[in-house]
Amino acid sequence: MSKYTLEVFEDANALAREASGRWLAAIEKHDGSRPFTIALSGGRIPKVLYDEFVSLRPQSVGNAHFFWGDERCVPPDDEESNFKLAEDNLFSPLSLPELQIHRILGERDDAFAVAQAEAEICRVAELSPDGQPVLDLIFLGMGEDGHVASLFPEDEEAVASTAVYRAVIGPKPPPRRVTLGYPALALAREVWVLAAGAGKREALRASLSGEESTPLERVLQLRTHTRIFTDFDLP
Repeated sequence: MSKYTLEVFEDANALAREASGRWLAAIEKHDGSRPFTIALSGGRIPKVLYDEFVSLRPQSVGNAHFFWGDERCVPPDDEESNFKLAEDNLFSPLSLPELQIHRILGERDDAFAVAQAEAEICRVAELSPDGQPVLDLIFLGMGEDGHVASLFPEDEEAVASTAVYRAVIGPKPPPRRVTLGYPALALAREVWVLAAGAGKREALRASLSGEESTPLERVLQLRTHTRIFTDFDLP
């Protein structure tokens, strides 16, 4: 059985429209007996996703609680902040209660931000026997080098780490980041990779074929199933 499902859409808007509809359906289907836990991503495609989700005019997001797969270590009003992107385009338009938003404190020092993020996600999410959060849905973007969240190809420490969140130095500005580790990505009930933009074709092809050991390829191998949305055909 394949470890992934690949779905190809006409463009980024069509991709985001389909993903947002399924996202809302998953929230509405949830029985509400516990929080529906979601980790959001950074990158270019989330704004399109948020716009499409808001356009659905959801009456409620129920007991959905929002976390992040990664965050840049910047203040929450910085244009590079993944939180700001969600705040401006998702949370504010939906008037989401602050109690359901669990941002990473990127403006604080690395150790504090990591400890706070781990404590918060473990307080709300279900936990595995070894203390890892089991999220309902994680959105991941993918970089041209095959990185996901802020897990980069040269980060060998990440492969062995069992940390829920950890501080990293990335190859792109702003370099200081906090990211979920591979164990949490492996345990999530659903992981949806939104890979939009033809410049990512080769990295996705290499990751899916196993020809190259990329962070995305590692996530696919760790999981039983991952859903991938793209707006380009693979060669």
